[in-house]
Amino acid sequence: MSKMRFFALQELANRRPLEVITPSNKLSDYYGSHVFDRKKMQEYLPKEAYKAVTDAIEKGTPISREMADLIANGMKSWAKSLNVTHYTHWFQPLTDGTAEKHDGFIEFGEDGDVIERFSGKLLIQQEPDASSFPNGGIRNTFEARGYTAWDVSSPAFVVETTLCIPTIFISYTGEALDYKTPLLKALAAVDKAATDVCQLFDKNITRVYTNLGWEQEYFLVDSALYNARPDLCLTGRTLMGHSSAKDQQLEDHYFGSIPPRVTAFMKELEIECHKLGIPVKTRHNEVAPNQFELAPIFENANLANDHNQLVMDLMKRIARKHNFAVLLHEKPYSGVNGSGKHNNWSLCTDTGINLFAPGKNPKGNMLFLTFLVNVLMMVYKNQDLLRASIASAGNSYRLGANEAPPCHIVHIPGKAAILHSRRDSPPGEQQQNDRRRKDNSETGHRTYSRNSIRYDGPQPNVPLCLHR
Repeated sequence: MSKMRFFALQELANRRPLEVITPSNKLSDYYGSHVFDRKKMQEYLPKEAYKAVTDAIEKGTPISREMADLIANGMKSWAKSLNVTHYTHWFQPLTDGTAEKHDGFIEFGEDGDVIERFSGKLLIQQEPDASSFPNGGIRNTFEARGYTAWDVSSPAFVVETTLCIPTIFISYTGEALDYKTPLLKALAAVDKAATDVCQLFDKNITRVYTNLGWEQEYFLVDSALYNARPDLCLTGRTLMGHSSAKDQQLEDHYFGSIPPRVTAFMKELEIECHKLGIPVKTRHNEVAPNQFELAPIFENANLANDHNQLVMDLMKRIARKHNFAVLLHEKPYSGVNGSGKHNNWSLCTDTGINLFAPGKNPKGNMLFLTFLVNVLMMVYKNQDLLRASIASAGNSYRLGANEAPPCHIVHIPGKAAILHSRRDSPPGEQQQNDRRRKDNSETGHRTYSRNSIRYDGPQPNVPLCLHR
């Protein structure tokens, strides 16, 4: 083992950054070039087919078989312009990864000749074998097949020579066998509930979208050093060995100068992301040695989730090209920071209002305050469910030691979110509120009065902790 490490260090000393050529000096020239977005749809689809797709995305209108054939033909024509040879229904089973089965456009014609064809039936739905995917024991053996169905809200894209069509994955009896189906249901439920509340303030609001901005942290390890560690290769984290002589005591790695080899890797990763319409914007050194981060501009939550799955796959492919291995485990090394996937989410109306963005005048922020209070109450009432959703073995290693955030949920509203109207209240109501605050300070209870959105316990304006 010691000889293997010395050999790996010798290989590492001979590594040089790879040259990465940008397709164009203007990002806009190639951004989204491998995505069948609305601009491509307008170019390759008839007007009636384009309208059918947009109505399905915006209103949930079903797509007829005739329109599906037109859409599939236009999608195939666009894909062939990028030298695509296969297509796949791209889905996210319960394996923490993605799945795909590649099929060619080849079919037999009526006269027996081979032709290239892609029908609406193949676009809308397929029946992959689901017997080898996790299912939680909900199905019998004779009900083993699964169904994939096109998710029109997430555009198709091309990776290398394959047309990837985002889909949901369900069982023969309709149960979700993936992560996308519950996400779409949750987004629809939030849209309905939030729109009903918004209608009380503005009748022009007809939809509420959930936006998500994720941040992906990761470690890069030279492939020679990686291959010398069986525990890293098999589990993605170290299980044995001595701690590093230098870790993050000096705090000099965070936001430091990015090494040239890593810069080359990041550059190629960003180029491939931009081709796929992933708005990657930020890159930097993270806290731990050889730890880095990338972050995109926020998007619709469903699309952002698809993009994060794509990014993790791209990172692994491109890292191998640059003689790196990417570690995405939450805690690959003991004693230094682990890698988080921070999710910054918000709600936005179809009229362009960010429901979690307060204005300069707190008294005119009733819509914002309404959603703030509802979210706080939602977190408080469902804290066990929220904790259970992230209670994985990896997060148990990561949270609580050498980390941010610690293993609890807090909310700090800040001064801008506090609505003071004591001067506008009748004297009797002021006395009643003062008496309620005094009682709460003695018992330690937290309350929300009608005239103030604030912590009302013994220590005003401290974070609202939900981990107890």
